Amino acid sequence: MNSFITGATGFIGSNFIRRLAKRPGDIYVLSFSEADDQRLLELIEKYELPRNKFHTFRGSITEANLNLSADDIKSLTGKITNFFHFAAIYDLEADEEAMMRANIDGTEHTLRLAERINAGCFHYISSIAVAGQYRGWFREDMLNEATGLENAYFATKHNAEKLVQETATIPWRAYRPGIVIGDSQTGAADRIDGPYYFFKIIQRLRRSLPEWTPLLGLEGGRLNLVPVDYVADTIDHIAHKGELDNKCFHIVDPDPYRAGEVINMIAEAGHAPRMAMRLDMRLFRMIPNNFWQQLGHLPVLRNVIDALSQEMRIPKDAVKMFNYPTQFDCSNTLNALSDSNISCPRLPDYVNNIWDYWERNLDPSLHVERTLKGTVKGKVIALTGASSGIGYTTALKLAETGATLVLIARNLDRLQEVRNEVERRGGNAFIYQCDLSKDEEAQQTLEEIKQRHGKVDILINNAGRSIRRSVMHSVERLHDYERTMQLNYFGSLRMILGLLPNMVEDHSGHIINISSIAVLTNQPRFSAYAASKSALDSFTRTAATELCTQGINFTTINMPLVETPMIADHYRNAEGGIPLLTSDEAADLIVKAIIEKPKRIANRLGLFAAFIHGAYPKLGELIMNAGFSISPETDGQEHKTDPSKQGSAEAKALTSIMREIHM
Repeated sequence: MNSFITGATGFIGSNFIRRLAKRPGDIYVLSFSEADDQRLLELIEKYELPRNKFHTFRGSITEANLNLSADDIKSLTGKITNFFHFAAIYDLEADEEAMMRANIDGTEHTLRLAERINAGCFHYISSIAVAGQYRGWFREDMLNEATGLENAYFATKHNAEKLVQETATIPWRAYRPGIVIGDSQTGAADRIDGPYYFFKIIQRLRRSLPEWTPLLGLEGGRLNLVPVDYVADTIDHIAHKGELDNKCFHIVDPDPYRAGEVINMIAEAGHAPRMAMRLDMRLFRMIPNNFWQQLGHLPVLRNVIDALSQEMRIPKDAVKMFNYPTQFDCSNTLNALSDSNISCPRLPDYVNNIWDYWERNLDPSLHVERTLKGTVKGKVIALTGASSGIGYTTALKLAETGATLVLIARNLDRLQEVRNEVERRGGNAFIYQCDLSKDEEAQQTLEEIKQRHGKVDILINNAGRSIRRSVMHSVERLHDYERTMQLNYFGSLRMILGLLPNMVEDHSGHIINISSIAVLTNQPRFSAYAASKSALDSFTRTAATELCTQGINFTTINMPLVETPMIADHYRNAEGGIPLLTSDEAADLIVKAIIEKPKRIANRLGLFAAFIHGAYPKLGELIMNAGFSISPETDGQEHKTDPSKQGSAEAKALTSIMREIHM
């Protein structure tokens, strides 16, 4: 009982041949390239398969007779009991012409060869995609009833199976797997599609919010997920069972979960927040279809959808699958498996394996350039506030990257020390003494930078001034607000507006603004500081919306409290250990921003506080007031509160809570 197989080294095929190798007979494999040969050898060695059972033929499914020679065809004629056709393009984003060549022309060439060599049965690996967007139950004896085949992948898989059913002159069997994911035991997979597209969003939520944060989401349609081991076991069993020719078999979960349930299961496996309430998307059916169609043709909305798809790395057609309208009857499959112990595993029993394998092996972040040197080598980086604290530490981290550092600060002596240290480490630094709160000095410095360096690739607005004083202690100190705005907002703005035109001209640039957690938490006693940083945040969000299509990236870092000279006086007398980052840890956040270019970097405390202030503003106000009431006034000797409160039980309890969710 010999077998011929195309796509033997693909995702499903590589799992299938491990089962096939245990059965009697030889296995003839169509190989597309030397890399395909090597992949097959690796599979044979990895799973200790009998090597003498495998025979390879070099060919291509896009060529007549699979490009096999007459001698090859003659050697196969009359020898093949089962001809398995796995090879295809399984990609919602693939080129339509390429899919037609592979999925339709490839199936026809493969079927014709199977007929020419008198194969016993042609086993075609199809897909539930043949149903398109059919609304309701799709049976195994249905095909022409499919609707919504606009997507090229759906159309080519539908037409390929139709070709097999209507033109085959030898017995055939068609297998329609659901959305195939990793092995239920190991989680192993070799591609990212289907639900995997949402894993990155879930991972980002985990890094942004505590696991217990309740979210609002959507329910969606039923996602028919099946692990690859169940698919391989099922095909192997049915293919070698008699009296099942000329039938289709849905290899699906008989009782699939809705999309919202699936997302919540994956989120639980990834220790991310879950949707506490899910809105059923069927509610939107009350809105006429022509309204959605007209809405979808609006250029502005299309641009938004394209941008979101690119940002979240989710194909637009994959998003549509969230509300998939089709359910699949699998009576033929269940009847064929009734004499076996094969059954579809339930997702909750193996979802942890799927997540773990993805995060360890398939997460796209594992395969991108993640070295600082690889990101900035040869670029010009302007860093303000470079003479001490976060700026000084960041400059040293950039010293050995091959970037040109433009260091700006008020203290010339300290700047020279920083430059010397950078050069001692092999770096290249230029220093500019400047008080950015003064317009004339700032403009002169900007002109010098542009004349000497041309375009600045990365601007890090780090220079800042902090004032910790309650509002009632500031009623006669308007200058506190004026001087923080002059440096924190206008100083940063001068740098951005001065360097932005050249960035836009070059269609490339990254602006990193060091903001504060106080912007998210509405932290008491920081009204002057938080207001200046909030102004910068608002400017950044607006500018980003205007420039996001012109190659300009903006990153806001809502920096937690950092142990630097700027805040030393504020917390000198604070007992209980308010959580502070070191300058090195703060500089690491800037490095992260340079490499990953996120829109925002903030810790969980800040994001959770922003959520509370947005959803329950009065509750947020009361919580922050509690902290205000039990913490001391430390800026200026004249306004200190009762020292007995500094080490109170309330203060220590609040500090303990902050430490638990600080990062």
